[in-house]
Amino acid sequence: MEEMRRGVPTWQEELASLMDGGLQYDDGSPIRQDSRSAFESVDGSESAESLKEQVTGFMKSWGEMLMDLAVGCKDVVQQTLVSEDSVVVRKLRKPAAKLSFLNEYLPEDRDPAHAWPVIFFVFLIALAALSFGSDNETSVPVLKKLGLHPPGASRVELPDGRYLAYQELGVSADKARYSIIIPHSFLSSRLAGVPGVKESLLKDYGVRLVSYDLPGFGESDPHRGRNLSSSASDMIDLASALGIVEKFWLLGYSSGSMHAWAAMRYFPERIAGVAMIAPMINPYEPSMSKEEMAKTWEQWLRKRKLMYFLARRWPSLLPFFYRRSFLSGYLQPLDQWMSISLGEKDKQVIRDPVFEDHYQRNVEESTRQGTAKPFVEEAVLHVSNWGFNLPDFRLQKKCKTNGVLSWLMSMYSEAECELVGFGKPIHIWQGMEDRVAPPSVTDYISRVIPEATVHRLPNEGHFSYFFFCDECHKQIFSALFGEPQGPVELTEERTETLQPEPETGLSNSSTTKG
Repeated sequence: MEEMRRGVPTWQEELASLMDGGLQYDDGSPIRQDSRSAFESVDGSESAESLKEQVTGFMKSWGEMLMDLAVGCKDVVQQTLVSEDSVVVRKLRKPAAKLSFLNEYLPEDRDPAHAWPVIFFVFLIALAALSFGSDNETSVPVLKKLGLHPPGASRVELPDGRYLAYQELGVSADKARYSIIIPHSFLSSRLAGVPGVKESLLKDYGVRLVSYDLPGFGESDPHRGRNLSSSASDMIDLASALGIVEKFWLLGYSSGSMHAWAAMRYFPERIAGVAMIAPMINPYEPSMSKEEMAKTWEQWLRKRKLMYFLARRWPSLLPFFYRRSFLSGYLQPLDQWMSISLGEKDKQVIRDPVFEDHYQRNVEESTRQGTAKPFVEEAVLHVSNWGFNLPDFRLQKKCKTNGVLSWLMSMYSEAECELVGFGKPIHIWQGMEDRVAPPSVTDYISRVIPEATVHRLPNEGHFSYFFFCDECHKQIFSALFGEPQGPVELTEERTETLQPEPETGLSNSSTTKG
């Protein structure tokens, strides 16, 4: 075996054979080749290099390479940024000359080009340390853990086999003079309804108030192919299942108004009228002017803009953010979760213990199913193509013209024309200090739907006029239904729920809390 190993030339011998004249010293004298390789032991066996030695040599080599790389990078930086001929030095030479008097405070043996960057870096570290001082440590809120409540909602079965959870307030079905259906907003549930509305007020006006969980929220079953058309169908099926045979009113708050718009578009014959508080629209609505869109987007925080962008382009990334906020199992401040900026009046409202209790219970119900899918669907619906535009609701005359002759006849014949659009009352309440649904949104709505009645609310925000405000609720019901008439008596014939059509033109009324 030893002879066989000796019969095979080593790599050192092969390397030497490739060089003319063999290996040579620096002075030209040949190196004598011993019968034994330098890598062989005295007894003729090769000394095997251990794994530890190989790893050590490898790490030393990498260390030397990294050192050389660092020295090279340092030389490049000095030559391109610090040298007299670099672009940075040439551009900063004039401004720096004005501050050259500060060099007098440096030690004489210190180069200003090296000293000032060190001073600036130390200054940034000190600033960061101050920002995390003891004062901020005491202001960190203690997070509440979200609870899971036993199911107990009333539910109806829809034609496709799904179940929809709902909540009823006010008078019974047989005594209801007006029926109102409320689709809830993002991160909400059927428990929201009209927050804090008094049963006595509902009875005075004979109102039956129905709020429900959107598919996948609360105790409602999810819907695989959910869109705004199916959302409108769910609303109509719910009304039929609850025995609401007359026309009913819609109330949409914040992003819940998106579903109210859909019902207005696909089932206008079932709607008696619409009330919207701080309505929201598609932020990418194509019929908005550049000025209107700019005024709307400038009110939102960067994170909120990012959420809209992700919902439109990469909705698969939204669960990452949702699971670290309202799906984390802990209750955090509302403005942080929703990435919104609030005015002073809204801040006072959300700090109220009554609001906090309502907010926590509502979020617990909204996230009951523990999945991000319904929230992603809702966010995507908000920024996607709705299938209709808001100018479609404007009342206008549409004439059938199949040619020049038909067009000339339509000028003298009213029979060939029909009135299209949404001809029912539309009331909008807009807080002028609202930073979630800015007033510019309502300005756009009033431009494209001039028949809408707009109630502009000075000094009101997104929450202050709608949450736990008795006087505000009275003003809303009074604007919708007029004087209170109480519930329908058994001997009284049920009246038409439609109010008289509003006069054409925009009503820019201003409402304040009395």
